[in-house]
Amino acid sequence: MGGIASHFLAGTPPPDLLKRKMSSSITTTPARAWLESLRPRTLPLAFASIVVGSAIAAWQDSLKPGVALLALLTAGLLQILSNLANDYGDAVKGSDNEDRIGPLRGMQKGMISQAQMKRALVITVVLIAIAGSSLIALACEKPSDVVGFLVLGALAIVAAITYTVGNKPYGYLGLGDISVLVFFGWLSVAGTYYLQTHHFDSVIMLPATACGLLAAAVLNINNLRDIESDRANGKNTLAVRLGPTNARRYHALLLAGSVLCFALFTLFNLSGPWGWLFVLAVPLLWRHALRVVRDPSPAGMRPMLEHMVKAALLANVLFAIGVVLS
Repeated sequence: MGGIASHFLAGTPPPDLLKRKMSSSITTTPARAWLESLRPRTLPLAFASIVVGSAIAAWQDSLKPGVALLALLTAGLLQILSNLANDYGDAVKGSDNEDRIGPLRGMQKGMISQAQMKRALVITVVLIAIAGSSLIALACEKPSDVVGFLVLGALAIVAAITYTVGNKPYGYLGLGDISVLVFFGWLSVAGTYYLQTHHFDSVIMLPATACGLLAAAVLNINNLRDIESDRANGKNTLAVRLGPTNARRYHALLLAGSVLCFALFTLFNLSGPWGWLFVLAVPLLWRHALRVVRDPSPAGMRPMLEHMVKAALLANVLFAIGVVLS
């Protein structure tokens, strides 16, 4: 932070920020701006929870490929909705500005107007409704299940939008991590499992919690990167509330908790060595945690975001493969 602060005190932007401004003004096209707002790199993490839930269904000889594919489509669209709504909400509130360390998005660059983003949000909600309704029609056998999943789907849409949009977005209140745990962990994994097996088993909550904790770790890295600009703009994420040091300790706990949940499920439910395949991702998670804890600068979190996404995806996929092979 000292280097960045010195540039601002001197009246000049830091080199990294200047480079981002120059590159964004030179290379951005409307198509690229939309691609940046869609953030396709975040989609694999949304898919991972569906893969884990489907893997456990397959382990119990209940895999339904059609249901799994529609669940993947719905989850991907919900992630896109969340990404677009996040860009819209932060841009309108001024939280995403030229001083942030993270990449500049389409609305920040003036390449996407508010009206265009609103239309994109409406279109995405319609697509989610179509995909989600198709999923429910294919998978649900009882009227109560239909009603229940319609309610959960509506809640997921509301949660995706209101993270940064509205008068009191919960992302500005430090509640984003809880939402990610619920929707990317518990509901995604357990919901996918239930839609294919038509019963609920409490043991599913261990891998569901692991997936949710890994997703929360991705969000936490993002918030650690933007902690200074978020604090300045009144976006009180959990990282802002905890402070830089405690937020880094919290990050390590998220990773340790995810590994523990995977391990407990494997220990009490799987036999043979394949169930422990996820352990191959532990060294990557460990090195990542050490780098996060030891690097005090928000700018240092920028490359860590991609590392975290890859590590989380690897852990989830290895766990899913291990479950299927057990």
